Amino acid sequence: MAKQQTSKPAPKPRPRPALTHQVRIIGGDWKRTPLPVLDVTGLRPTPDRVRETVFNWLTHLIDGHWAGVACLDLFAGTGALGFEAASRGAARVVLVEENQGVVAQLTAIKDKLKADGVSILRGDARTMAQGLQRRLAGPADRFQLIFLDPPYQANLLPTMLPLCADLLAERGIVYLESEQEFDNANLPEWLSGWEVVRADHAGMVFFHLLQRQKPAQIQA
Repeated sequence: MAKQQTSKPAPKPRPRPALTHQVRIIGGDWKRTPLPVLDVTGLRPTPDRVRETVFNWLTHLIDGHWAGVACLDLFAGTGALGFEAASRGAARVVLVEENQGVVAQLTAIKDKLKADGVSILRGDARTMAQGLQRRLAGPADRFQLIFLDPPYQANLLPTMLPLCADLLAERGIVYLESEQEFDNANLPEWLSGWEVVRADHAGMVFFHLLQRQKPAQIQA
């Protein structure tokens, strides 16, 4: 008599992070495209109003020449900053994110948009930045724009900004978002050698555009 085969229980699906809400790309080819916001600790998308202001500043500073911009987003999260840059025509966008579920969501958005100019790296921001440094072959590999928006209260800015300096093109721009305001008259030691070229706030979100000071400014 043949033994009765017992079926194995179906594997339980891995739980996916829950959606809390969504933000949207606000300009460029993918304007109004929704970007889901997953319920993940520390995930805090830059508000639409802030992004609109920041990208108006950036477009003015680069004279609208997005096609010449290589962009690095070291704490990608929803991808709102990086995909916004790509939507406006940035030549190259690198998104760095550590959370596996968030990386899967970013990959799905990239595939949906057919965003061939966007690369997604999974890993710790500091480790990834150091790896990018080691692979620099010349000025053409550097970034004209770096987004630096780590989780608040993590005190990562003093550690991450020097890494950004090593990856930044000459007169490149760093976007820095914080729960603290910085201005040129009262910069902390870790911002020495940097100049705040634009700054504003929305509620308790303080956002800044930084550039390295020119040698004459540093000597002065």
